[in-house]
Amino acid sequence: MPETDEAGTHRTPWTTRIGAVVWLLGAAQFLMAHLVVQAAWPRPYSWSDNNVSDLGVVGCSDWGGRYMCSPLHDVMNASFVLQGVALVAGTVLVRTLWRRGALASLGAGVLLAAAGVGWIVVGLAPADVHPPAHSGGALLVAVGNLGLVLAGLGLRGSALRAMAPVALVLGVVGVAATVLFLAKTYLGLGMGGMERFWIFPAQIWTLAAGCGLLSGRPGAALTSARRGPRPGAGRARHGS
Repeated sequence: MPETDEAGTHRTPWTTRIGAVVWLLGAAQFLMAHLVVQAAWPRPYSWSDNNVSDLGVVGCSDWGGRYMCSPLHDVMNASFVLQGVALVAGTVLVRTLWRRGALASLGAGVLLAAAGVGWIVVGLAPADVHPPAHSGGALLVAVGNLGLVLAGLGLRGSALRAMAPVALVLGVVGVAATVLFLAKTYLGLGMGGMERFWIFPAQIWTLAAGCGLLSGRPGAALTSARRGPRPGAGRARHGS
């Protein structure tokens, strides 16, 4: 439940604030690592032609018609793992949000945590070292988009209600992009471009949701309205 101070003002629980920070740090470090690692490639890295997983490959070779050589693969794989840990830990720490939206909201939390586990597997099993495990982890990551769809449907009564429509849109885009990617239909974006449309939604949403939770503003008005006027408030106003 939300915490309130003596004046009855809504305050975000400290565990939720920590979860928001973890979400922010996880997504931020992932995006930064992506840029740093791709810059170290001896040949130009392409967001259109290369997968995100290519940044974590251990060896240098031509694979599937594209050249891969990532000198900082250890950095990227560590970033994958950190992203997964942050997604799981952040989702658990903001667990009070998942209780308010009943089944849809709870399902959102479970699926986002599952996506976090997928990121951990992706980081521990590079694509050119353990292909089956890596692919399985990637499928778990994709499940996070279903979590966003459920978040969009189930968080409308929580402190993240303002972010529910954003979650729904990002989730639908992510699910559609996953289907198109698996069908090898890239719509002119290239394999790497389409992949990013189902990988990045969770990062974008956790960044936005983390900022919203730390601001302390999401849900304050709704919480106050549900709580109603404090006992004695009217008497105090009239001096009685």
